[in-house]
Amino acid sequence: MVVLNRIYTRTGDDGSTALGTGERRSKADLRVSAYGTVDELNATIGLARLHTRDHADLDAVLGRIQNELFDLGADLATPEGPADTSPRGALRIVASQVDRLEADIDRFNARLTPLRSFVLPGGSALAANLHLARTICRRAEREIVALADREPVNGAALHYVNRLSDFLFVAGRIANEDGAGDVLWVPGATR
Repeated sequence: MVVLNRIYTRTGDDGSTALGTGERRSKADLRVSAYGTVDELNATIGLARLHTRDHADLDAVLGRIQNELFDLGADLATPEGPADTSPRGALRIVASQVDRLEADIDRFNARLTPLRSFVLPGGSALAANLHLARTICRRAEREIVALADREPVNGAALHYVNRLSDFLFVAGRIANEDGAGDVLWVPGATR
């Protein structure tokens, strides 16, 4: 468990931060950027949850995802390798978390009619926030892929964030009256 009894430490005043291994890296480091974007995604899901009063089933999944995003951040903040000396090992995203997201996607998507065009972000406030979360999730994925090109990254973490963006898309449609309130792209409509 994390104990935070002092909020500022001044150790980052030089532009560096500590990873889960204790190693210090620049706050502009790709690993730090990746888990920072995951934190931004989590905050955006928190904003979406302000609008889930009529969607208890969706809110429960989003709450679980927020917790898992802290797991993902911890995973990314702890580089893989022998430097991890904690007794239980580093906290890592695991395949069962990816599998559960896939099951959630399948369960919610079964309520939706197939799309005949791309969905424009909008409709309800909940849907708009979920689409914003989806785009932030895609950015996090790109940053994790870039990081994986440079140093080892847990493969399940990359799978998780890829599935999560799919889930957030489906959730955005659920938030729009199970897709009935989706705003669809009309190609060339303003020509």
